[in-house]
Amino acid sequence: MTDTAAGGLRGQRSPEFRRNQWTFGIGTLGRDAIYTLVSFYQVVFLTEVLDLPDATMWWVSAVLLGVRIVDAFLDPVVGAFVDSTRTRWGQFKPWMLVGGVASAVMTVLLFTDTGLRGGQLVGVYGLFMLLWGITWSAHDISYWGMLPALSVNPVERERMAAVAKTFASVGQFAAVAGVPVAASAVAGVDGGDAASWRFVAIVIVTIALVRERKDIDLEGERTGIRELLRALFRNDQLLWAAAAYLLFMLGYGTTGSFGFYYFKYVYGDEAVFPVFALFVGLGQIAGLATFPFVRRRWSRGQIYTWSTLAILVTYVVFYFAPLNLVVLGALAFTLFFLASFIMLLMLVFQADTIEYGQWKLGRRNNAVTFALQPFINKTSAAMNTWIVSATIILAGINDADTAADVTDRGVTMVKTSMLLIPAVLVVLGYLVWRAKFRIDEALHAQIVRELEPELRHRPQD
Repeated sequence: MTDTAAGGLRGQRSPEFRRNQWTFGIGTLGRDAIYTLVSFYQVVFLTEVLDLPDATMWWVSAVLLGVRIVDAFLDPVVGAFVDSTRTRWGQFKPWMLVGGVASAVMTVLLFTDTGLRGGQLVGVYGLFMLLWGITWSAHDISYWGMLPALSVNPVERERMAAVAKTFASVGQFAAVAGVPVAASAVAGVDGGDAASWRFVAIVIVTIALVRERKDIDLEGERTGIRELLRALFRNDQLLWAAAAYLLFMLGYGTTGSFGFYYFKYVYGDEAVFPVFALFVGLGQIAGLATFPFVRRRWSRGQIYTWSTLAILVTYVVFYFAPLNLVVLGALAFTLFFLASFIMLLMLVFQADTIEYGQWKLGRRNNAVTFALQPFINKTSAAMNTWIVSATIILAGINDADTAADVTDRGVTMVKTSMLLIPAVLVVLGYLVWRAKFRIDEALHAQIVRELEPELRHRPQD
């Protein structure tokens, strides 16, 4: 597809675009560090730092699963509020500010030892998690809701998404590798203590200026409940894209969530986990940096197909691989290199369904559409947390002190949950996409051409 397709809306390379490309991308650095802290280390904090017994962990994991799913279903409602917002500061920025500050406070509370145990801890922690989820959604939905409001050009979107995901990966894997090391260093003991984890959480949230285009009208519609349901359930391509992404994230997220436990209780040396995480981070960043070059040669469908096949092979090899850091690091690099392609494709697929929905339903819903991204992330993270929690309890890891305390059966359970189940989920996501998703490059170009009169900025009164 040429840059000039769809009449002059698609090929603009203005200074504003270049500025937005970098400011939008850099903003994901601290955001994803916070999200990673919660999604990757929440269970670690509960089991390794607070040392909760199995009975409490079963209740905590069940409550967290329920709370995060309820919270996920509230995300489209938050998206409707964002789409209906009109202020002097714009549509998205007020929500980004309020949601960012509030979710930062709740993040610190999630990594604070309140001194409660048993049922009181379960109740309070569940409340903290619910408030974190809602405030994070306000920030996250408004942030990603800006992406389709910055350009309708698929090439520009891919470039913006690639830069954003690259910085997000830097923040994500800085947290994956750095959090346990920092907590241990602050406390001066292996694993750290509750106070050191709270300190690390405070540092991360303190780390955590995009201008919307004005030449075309890309604001979302004011959205009530009826319009919300219509925007979601009558946009069939949005639902199929979301289903494929959810299955992929269930697999991808589960693999990542097991990393700490795999190296402590299967590999036998948790100290090398940050080194392994470096391979993971480099793989994902390299994949995002490579994507624009790969995209010039192959279509989105070809990239998705070959990446899925290669990921499946990598999972199987990983399962049978020897416990050698170099071998495991190379496999992790390959796995996350390929996964970055799919993550980026899913983001662009979701953005394209906004024009599809406007074309099909006559309404543009930026934030409502992108509310499905945190919905998917939260739902998959809830299931990831539950799978990890159930596995470490059933495998005997929660009661173990070292790898020597884990049976062969327990090791097999961890490897199966970490590698084989995710492989199946990733393939299922691909099959859903291949069977049901219809918006390819040609159809999106046609839709934008037909929508061009509507997309042109309306004169101000």
